[in-house]
Amino acid sequence: MWQPATERLQHFQTMLKTKLNVLTLRKEPLPTVIFHEPEAIELCTTTPLMKTRTHTGCKVTYLGKVSTTGMQFLSGCTEKPVIELWKKHTLTREDVYPANALLEIRPFQVWLHHLDLKGEATVHMDTFQVARIAYCTADHNISPNIFAWVYREINDDLSYQMDCHAVECESKLEAKKLAHAMMEAFKKTFHSMKSDGRIHRNSSSEEVSHEFESDDG
Repeated sequence: MWQPATERLQHFQTMLKTKLNVLTLRKEPLPTVIFHEPEAIELCTTTPLMKTRTHTGCKVTYLGKVSTTGMQFLSGCTEKPVIELWKKHTLTREDVYPANALLEIRPFQVWLHHLDLKGEATVHMDTFQVARIAYCTADHNISPNIFAWVYREINDDLSYQMDCHAVECESKLEAKKLAHAMMEAFKKTFHSMKSDGRIHRNSSSEEVSHEFESDDG
C-alpha cells in the first residue's frame, strides 16, 4: 500500500520513539546494579583482611636466658640461673612491668611469641623443640611465679650448650599450669618418637622424663 512521504516519515518517527522508550525503560535498572555491585565486591575482599591472627598461650614476662653447665639436672638445678636472670630483670624493670611475650606449649614445640608495646604479637617468635628440653620446673624460692626450662641449643658448628630460660607468670597457678603443660607435651613427643623408632622401644616415658619436674603444689 502506497503512503505519502509525510505519512511514512511520521510512521518512522513514531516507531523510532517507541523503540527509544523501550530501550530507556530497559536501561533504568542499570544504574542501581552498577552502583551496588562494586560495593558488594569491596566488602567481600576487604572484610577478611581486617581480621587479625590471634595466638593462644599464657601471657608472661620473658626474663631471658643464661648458659648452665652439667648434664644431670636434678631438683634445684635452675635456682642459680633463675636468680641471675631475676636480678638482671629487677634492675631494669619499672614498678609495673607488662607482659612482653606469649608462651604457647604445643605437643612437639614451644612457641614464645614476642609482644610489642601495645601488647600485640609480633612476627618475631622463638621456637623450642620439646625433644631438646632437658628439665623444667615451676618451683623457685626467689619467686613462685617463675617457670623455667633447660634447653639444649645446637650451634652452627654442631656443638651444643645448655641454656636456662625463664619467664615470670601472672601467678603461681599459671606457672604450675605451664609446668604441667610441658610435661604433657613431653609425653606426646616421647610416644611419637618411640613409635617412629627414634627411641628404644624398651624405654618408658617415666625413665626418659625423670629429669622433668612439675610442681603440683
